[in-house]
Amino acid sequence: FVFPQDGYIDFMEYVAALSLVLRGKMEQKLRWYFKLYDVDGNGCIDRHELLNIIKAIRAINGGDHETSAEEFTNRVFDRIDVNGDGELSLDEFVEGARKDEEFMQVMMKSLDLSHIVAMI
Repeated sequence: FVFPQDGYIDFMEYVAALSLVLRGKMEQKLRWYFKLYDVDGNGCIDRHELLNIIKAIRAINGGDHETSAEEFTNRVFDRIDVNGDGELSLDEFVEGARKDEEFMQVMMKSLDLSHIVAMI
């Protein structure tokens, strides 16, 4: 599913995104989240973008963490930035989430909307 890049989310786009997040397959979810996290839309997630994502996920989910967001971001890049260019391509992001249990756990937290659905 591709959303138009008009800067707005209409009701049907919202429903489609919610359906994807709640019922989509993991790879579909990861691909959608990659596009969401690629703030500047250049087709890659850089270290700064990932750091902001990790900080946001931690702010929403709370809890104590053994490592800082910066340390976690650096570990993710060390593990899944296969070509070492300092950016995560869509393939590196999806494959990295599949192969790196810790990274997948963090992404799953960002994909978990059960607490929001329970409130609705």
